Amino acid sequence: MFVVCTTSLISRHTGILPGMAKKKLPAPAVPSTISEAIGRRIKECRHEVEKSQETLAFEAQVDRTYISAIERGIANPTIETIANICFALGYTLSELFATLDDVSLEPTGERRTNAATPPEIKRTRLR
Repeated sequence: MFVVCTTSLISRHTGILPGMAKKKLPAPAVPSTISEAIGRRIKECRHEVEKSQETLAFEAQVDRTYISAIERGIANPTIETIANICFALGYTLSELFATLDDVSLEPTGERRTNAATPPEIKRTRLR
């Protein structure tokens, strides 16, 4: 049995096949102030009712890692998901948001634009 070595195809410097460039990973998302505040509040409520992330996730019909991401402020849950979490915790939406009065609602970044819409249409819609 003979083994054929194809090291000539693999770059000695990078150790990868030609044409396979390393992909740049996207920069980690910076949580917004409101996302962090909602996450802290959900975690606080979860601790008050003595539920684990796993139990809350099951009752709110989401994954445990999603609960973790929400609590860390890096997920952007829909209002329906927040309502499901509130229901599972035994809180109303108003009770959840009541303590967030001091959170800044100022936009933290540039909004995404619809790349499919030509610029001239965007301008006419704003007038």
